[in-house]
Amino acid sequence: MTAIQTLPSEKKLKIRWEKLPDDFILPDDPVESNLQPLLAAALREALELAGLILEASLIATNFGICATVDEKTVVKAPDWVYIPTVEPLKDGVIRRSYTPNAEGDRPLVVMEFISETEGGEYSINPYYPYGKWYFYEQILRVPIYAIFHPKTDCLDVYWLIDGRYQKQELGADGRVWLEEMGLFLGVWQGKKAEITTGWLRWWDKDGNLLLWGQESLDLERQRLVEEREKTKQERLRAEHEKSRAEKLANKLRDLGIDPDSL
Repeated sequence: MTAIQTLPSEKKLKIRWEKLPDDFILPDDPVESNLQPLLAAALREALELAGLILEASLIATNFGICATVDEKTVVKAPDWVYIPTVEPLKDGVIRRSYTPNAEGDRPLVVMEFISETEGGEYSINPYYPYGKWYFYEQILRVPIYAIFHPKTDCLDVYWLIDGRYQKQELGADGRVWLEEMGLFLGVWQGKKAEITTGWLRWWDKDGNLLLWGQESLDLERQRLVEEREKTKQERLRAEHEKSRAEKLANKLRDLGIDPDSL
């Protein structure tokens, strides 16, 4: 257990970081659309294929992040969370929740995807059970908070600066640079899992899109097709040159000249 933390705000809170007991009943709220888990999975997939997920990292979806505030256990389950370093679990143990400081780093990035009914993603309610915004900003102090509106493809990204979230402007390309991750985050229009919509995507510092698995396969297929076509063209060119050489040799023979003696 860490020392009690008192927040520098109008409302003084006592925060303790304790792992949840094994018999703690976690909320089991269903996702509000089939797009939410797909968005989260797509973000992870691109990072994983790019080799950017370390063994010590934790990336999770609708996963309980916990704190004990004024002797009450508070659990929020962001739609997507990235934690750089967590303590390893013993073999066979499944992580049911995560408590920052007690089990590793605080989350670096938290994302929420707005559904048809806004679920408190912008709430600054400073009283139990606390608004999500307040919890991420004042209790967890997550450095980066992103809120995505799938219906309008609107992405809001906030940095924790001097203890408060401040909105960051997106670039002309609709992306924002996340220095801590070494990547751009933005909205990409296209199709995945038979759904054409705006997807959250990663780009590297050079502006290269981090690909999904199917995209990598399609790119490899295209490369193989181009290589086969190149090989075919080279074979046809060689056959053409051989045919020309044979015709020239025949003409020389017709003139009484042995081409092999030349």
